[in-house]
Amino acid sequence: MKEECGGAGLFEDPDFPCDDASLFSDCSTPLSRLQASITWRRPQDICQSAALFPENINLAHAKQGLLGDCWFLCACSFLLKNKHLLDKVLSPDQPQWGDSRYKGSFRFSFWQHGRWLEVTIDDRLPCINAALCFSRCHSPDAFWVPLLEKAYAKLQGSYERLWAGQVSEALVDLTGGLAERWSLARPGSDQEQQTEQDSDEVWRRRLDLNSLNPVKDACALSCSTHSSAAGVSELGQYHALTVTEWVDVKTVTDGEVRLLRIRNPWGRCSWAGAWTWSGAGWRSLDPGCAADLQSRLSDGEFWLDEAEFTSHFDDVTLGYPISEEGHLKSIYTGALLPHSHQQAGRWVQGLSAGGSRNSSSYSTNPKFWLRVRERGEVLIALLQHRKWRNSQKSPQTSLQDMKHQHYQAVALHMWKAEKKHFNLSRMVNKPPRASTRRHAYEREVVLRVELEPGFYLLIPSTYQPGAETRFLIRVFSSCPTSLSALNSPAPSLPPPADAEWETRYFRGCWLEGSTAGGSRNFQSHWQNPNFPFSVCDEPEPGANVRITLQQSRPDSELLPIGFHVYKQTDRDRDRDREPVASCVPHCYTQAVSLTCALPPADYTVVPSTYQPHCSASFTLSLARRTHRKVVKSQEKLGKAIQEVSHISVMQSSLSGTAAAPLMSAHLPVPLGPR
Repeated sequence: MKEECGGAGLFEDPDFPCDDASLFSDCSTPLSRLQASITWRRPQDICQSAALFPENINLAHAKQGLLGDCWFLCACSFLLKNKHLLDKVLSPDQPQWGDSRYKGSFRFSFWQHGRWLEVTIDDRLPCINAALCFSRCHSPDAFWVPLLEKAYAKLQGSYERLWAGQVSEALVDLTGGLAERWSLARPGSDQEQQTEQDSDEVWRRRLDLNSLNPVKDACALSCSTHSSAAGVSELGQYHALTVTEWVDVKTVTDGEVRLLRIRNPWGRCSWAGAWTWSGAGWRSLDPGCAADLQSRLSDGEFWLDEAEFTSHFDDVTLGYPISEEGHLKSIYTGALLPHSHQQAGRWVQGLSAGGSRNSSSYSTNPKFWLRVRERGEVLIALLQHRKWRNSQKSPQTSLQDMKHQHYQAVALHMWKAEKKHFNLSRMVNKPPRASTRRHAYEREVVLRVELEPGFYLLIPSTYQPGAETRFLIRVFSSCPTSLSALNSPAPSLPPPADAEWETRYFRGCWLEGSTAGGSRNFQSHWQNPNFPFSVCDEPEPGANVRITLQQSRPDSELLPIGFHVYKQTDRDRDRDREPVASCVPHCYTQAVSLTCALPPADYTVVPSTYQPHCSASFTLSLARRTHRKVVKSQEKLGKAIQEVSHISVMQSSLSGTAAAPLMSAHLPVPLGPR
């Protein structure tokens, strides 16, 4: 692989170099066939008058190359009609080619898990035979699309990781807003009769273009096909296109037809229906109207009517409009949603990964209080972190399997709390106020409700108990709201079959300048809180002590925590003594735990953050194994009733609502090439 240098002293990105590491992640896609064929060139080496954008904005649209990232390019087109969003992603004050300040680098910003992240790249682009081999603009002199594509590839880890994906994910990353997939399946269709395990079309919201009239000129709209169809046979499987506009026009017989203008990222017409350039459909319109509509078409665009649209495409993706002030607008009502909050969370195996409502451990899932102060429209989104895993399978053969690897099946349920004190177990056994219905292998699921003033309980969950990942809860509303995490008590230990455990809980805090001494690396370590305990029984085979340290902070503000266990001596502050047990290294997690076997003696637990002067509250649970004599009895077990009661007290700022009974998991299809 060769690199062409466009000038000495220009920036060369060491974190995303011009080699195979930036192109490939595991060589599991057809992109791997390009190895040894790609060179890297700067825009000034590709054309003589390079610019970010052309003078004719219609020529700034993306044209797909050899990379299967139609889903990303569809999202890019939304930026062209929203300058305030485009300026957020690509700052307009950056020096370009021919500017004395130009250094060969560009900065882009992407929204990632609740914040905007800046990505800097050099402008060396992948080429074959001196021409761009991946995306480009319709104008050969414009380079904003290939540069944005490179920055996004750097964010994801390689160009290969852009091969097949969801338009909704790219829209969220480029706007910081929300996006939803809606079904085009018609009631009673063969597609709708598929089993729930095979398709989520049976429950996803169906598209009604009439409902989008309040936001039709401001929302993003794309369509996708999952299998070959008569009218779009050239598209093959798993391809995404952009809906640039739709219009209702009168026919010569005083009827009305709705036409949609579609842009194919490949940059060529791929339609063979009634509304091709010389199709029969145009004869039903006034010649002047037909000529006007045809004159709007650019390269890669075509018209089709609503009936053809719904029969030949499988689903659509809708991106929420965003005002210049950064507020979302509802795609359901067109209302502005100026109030927003977010809270990070995490499902941890054995602690907070309780699984679906089918599981008895459901109530251990993270919980959030939502307070609604006035009646209004509320959107609640659950976004999970993506996990990259290597796959030896080609996406051509198993796109669904790839999606299943990257995400957990997730859902969000909501209940309304009618009073300040309530029984959690009883509440979650009742039908929820609202829910996302089924667990889905989506990066983000969205719940939309009209809520009265009050307190609501939100519980996000994975379908399988023990499934671990991080997530973000986001709330957008037309009315004032507040959101906070409900801190669960430290977990107790399940009693083993051959013994009983006695558990005690201690609350403490690290205070800057007082009790926040940091780890053993610092002389102030012994300033940390100390918790003495004794082991009295002679040890038997197996562990006899378990210590769990849980910090009281949201996931977005976690501190690295750990602890040491010391044997007490006559010199309790002997700084040279070694711990008899340790829970290290310090970890950025909600809770750390250690199970060990200790002989009879007096001990002290010293919990700490890694760095000193870090303030936080924590809970320490200490479980000791106890032994009791077995009492022989003739008593027989009658009807056994076990009730786990968890009484939760609402905080003054928030509370909860809604959900559904049994769930099944559903799987979206990543969009890419044939």
